[in-house]
Amino acid sequence: MNAAPADQIRLLDLQAFDSKLDQLAHRRRSLPEHTEIDKVNADHTALKDLVIAAQAQHGDTTRELTKAEQDVEQVRSRAARNQQRLDSGAITSPRDLENLQHEIGSLAKRQGDLEDVVLEIMERLESAQTRVTELTARLEHSTVVLTEAEGRRDAAFAAIDAEVEKVGREREAVAAVVPADLMKVYAKLRETQGGVGAARLFQRRCEGCRTEFSITELNSIKAEPADKVVRCENCSRILVRTADSGV
Repeated sequence: MNAAPADQIRLLDLQAFDSKLDQLAHRRRSLPEHTEIDKVNADHTALKDLVIAAQAQHGDTTRELTKAEQDVEQVRSRAARNQQRLDSGAITSPRDLENLQHEIGSLAKRQGDLEDVVLEIMERLESAQTRVTELTARLEHSTVVLTEAEGRRDAAFAAIDAEVEKVGREREAVAAVVPADLMKVYAKLRETQGGVGAARLFQRRCEGCRTEFSITELNSIKAEPADKVVRCENCSRILVRTADSGV
């Protein structure tokens, strides 16, 4: 393949732009905020699950307390009715009076036991509420941390994307004047050679693979016409000759 020396040299400019765009893409993918956001997201999701579980426990305990208080109220009401019957003097049978007094005593013990249950549930409810409050505060803080990390990532994205746009415009200006057949070879080599399709021959060395050529190999390259598209025998990249190539 032949191409004007100026077009071959333009490949070096094109390669510099493409390498810069590859670097920017790598930087975009490798932002430290990605790792931070992934970790915060995982923590955030775990905290949400914990909050939901704590709220469920709080709800269950609240219902348990309501039921226990209702049980106390039922026993208290029944004891009050019995006491009222006892105080009314309507019961005159000694046996009935004895049974009623015994039931009042039993109800008093039952009420005391139930009130102890209520106190125990109230303590658990207080602990459940404390846990909900604590976890909710941690979740809110996690939301702030996540928002801040996403903000830093988006700001970095914006800066990188602006640079990509600028470099892309400059690349297109160069690519527009490179012959299509030369561009096709360059693009294919970029795909197969790790993103580098053209390299400068500088001081007996291919800057693509760092191979140093012998005097015989340099003389062979030097013998090629200036418009000949030379390829590195080691890496197959387009070997661009410049004033500093020593040939």
